[in-house]
Amino acid sequence: MANLSSTRLVAAVCGLALSLTAAIGVASADPDPLVNTTCSYEQFVAALNAQSPDTAKAFNTNPDAQAVLHRFLDSPVDVRQQVIAQAASTEVGQQFAAGILQLANTCSNY
Repeated sequence: MANLSSTRLVAAVCGLALSLTAAIGVASADPDPLVNTTCSYEQFVAALNAQSPDTAKAFNTNPDAQAVLHRFLDSPVDVRQQVIAQAASTEVGQQFAAGILQLANTCSNY
């Protein structure tokens, strides 16, 4: 993931779930790893720290981005799906889809 400004980081985190729709599709038969994640906030952040240190540094100093991720991970699956549906067409979501998908696929290792 690219180094992000704080504003773009917040936008990326807000578009977190949405980006996956563009990458794998809402109607996909494959389970959506972000919607169905069982990872805790701590696991997700540990994966971010390990896989994208520059982005993690910006994220770790941005309380708004942290709050968005907490809210998303604390939400039930149906709310996560709604968030994804709303953000699927965002430029930020599309830009960071691959990196976010990788985090969702690997956070359980942390």
